[in-house]
Amino acid sequence: MKLINFLNKLIKKDGFMLIDADKNQYIIGKPEKKDPIKLKILDKNLHHKLLLHPDLYFGEAYTNGSVLIENGSLTEFLEIILKNVGRGEINFYSRAFNQIKGFYRSLTNFNLIKKSKQNVAHHYDISEKLYDLFLDKNRQYSCAYFKYENETLEQAQENKMKHIIKKLNLKPNQRVLDIGSGWGTLAIEIAKKSKCEVVGITLSENQLKYSKQKAKELNLENQVDFRLIDYRQLNEKFDRIVSVGMFEHVGRKFYQTYFNTVSKLLNDNGVALIHTIGSSMPPRNPHPWITKYIFPGGYTPSLSEVSLPIEKSGLIVTDLEVLRMHYAYTLRNWKERFLSKKNEVLEMFDERFLRMWEFYLAGCEMAFKWGDQVVFQFQLTKKNNTIPNIRDYIYQL
Repeated sequence: MKLINFLNKLIKKDGFMLIDADKNQYIIGKPEKKDPIKLKILDKNLHHKLLLHPDLYFGEAYTNGSVLIENGSLTEFLEIILKNVGRGEINFYSRAFNQIKGFYRSLTNFNLIKKSKQNVAHHYDISEKLYDLFLDKNRQYSCAYFKYENETLEQAQENKMKHIIKKLNLKPNQRVLDIGSGWGTLAIEIAKKSKCEVVGITLSENQLKYSKQKAKELNLENQVDFRLIDYRQLNEKFDRIVSVGMFEHVGRKFYQTYFNTVSKLLNDNGVALIHTIGSSMPPRNPHPWITKYIFPGGYTPSLSEVSLPIEKSGLIVTDLEVLRMHYAYTLRNWKERFLSKKNEVLEMFDERFLRMWEFYLAGCEMAFKWGDQVVFQFQLTKKNNTIPNIRDYIYQL
């Protein structure tokens, strides 16, 4: 079978047993365990589909139950695959499919205001209770900052907010804009830690409602203003702009619009901090399964794709930090919490949804651990002397 030959050429480290739809057994690679992980294929069509386009079809097959993993977990199986693939393409066929679909998407995927709101609703407005199952108590749905790998998720998310607030170099009575404010945690934390006025904007109606209620409970309504509005619709000035985990949803066609808007909204002595998932590789098309089932309209940019629109906007990169393993640790925590609440997930959804989200969380964890996914933190200004010349201010208590 061609699939077996392909897998044996791909898997050089570790290995597993594959049982095809005809119940034939094959050893793939050189398994490190005496009793290796088993991948059981239950649908004969997958014999060629997994060869042609594994990036899409394996996730679909795991979701609908037409492949099973025994004697190990999905994470363990994906780790074997991803540590062999690394930052490269799985095969020629998959690359060709991705290029064709990527070209089509480039012609049809316009993240205009209405479309952006629909994309956000697809992921963020499905159920409030779902996110409470696996996020930290403040519902931060972005990469945490782990000073130590085994820190708690709560502590690492606190670290992240402190780190970003330090980079913003806030002064009393400044106006701060949070683009893509999520459930409002960062905006509220900025208000609590400073005497700044904060505007948080989101396209999620659920997140807006939650954020407003949280601000009301904390008596911060006069200091924090949450709005349901697209960043392109704003026409105000701010001393500080922060955006965490939103740029991935902007879309390549709108990078210049995004940074032009940040430049327009930012005062001459202002500072912006943009925190986004990115790729350490040259530009390539987004993962087809993630795009289809989890984040429609989403894209993680290469550094080269972001640099030029920043330069053209007139903004200056005053600091750039690349967070590497932090998101792998974050996703591991989310996945473990999610899987520990299987019964609660099944009460809200079904087995298919459970498997889909397990694949999403485990697959992304391995992409950050072994693949090309990183997090960029861009600090941007309009003047060279806006920010101190040395980075001590970020790490001072």
